[in-house]
Amino acid sequence: MKLFPKQIDFFEYFDRISQNITIAADLFVDFVEKFDNIEIRTKEIHEAEKEGDILTHEIIRQLNQTFITPIDREDLYALASRLDDVLDLIWGAADRIMLFKITKITPEAITIAKDLLMITEVMHKAIHKLKEKNYTYVQEYCIEINRLENRIDRSFKGALATLFDEVKDPILLIKWKEIYEHMEDASDKCEDVANILESIILKYA
Repeated sequence: MKLFPKQIDFFEYFDRISQNITIAADLFVDFVEKFDNIEIRTKEIHEAEKEGDILTHEIIRQLNQTFITPIDREDLYALASRLDDVLDLIWGAADRIMLFKITKITPEAITIAKDLLMITEVMHKAIHKLKEKNYTYVQEYCIEINRLENRIDRSFKGALATLFDEVKDPILLIKWKEIYEHMEDASDKCEDVANILESIILKYA
């Protein structure tokens, strides 16, 4: 008995991956808001990251075995890669909070985490509508992703400004700068996903 049908639904995989990203982002918001049971909460986010890796590897495996794909092969590779990057960066931010032995979460980190959850939710909606070939909605969601990425970018710059103004310990400053950068980079990768989706729409709409 074959595990997978001959006709692979790549869009179903992307839908599952993007949904898994929203789960990780939601767990990350809980992590920074409640900031308790740190090891357990970090492990939960890592489990989501590992699930994402499994799904991404399966997409790549299927791409390598499939001659005919629903959209350009390079677009499928790019989409899989950028989605994987988003999840890796969310996990990376959580992992660094634990590894750096952060004792107190900043209000700026909570704000960015909530917006990061929002942008991943919109990204999931966009991919779901791509699966349905509802390109008008995909375009609207991509615009919203760009708007949220700009908002996160502003929050990131504000967080850095506050960091350099208020934190006197240079080691703590370096730690938080790296955590913030992972969060902001995750939103950048969401914008990359939106750009790929817009490119796909231009080709196939």
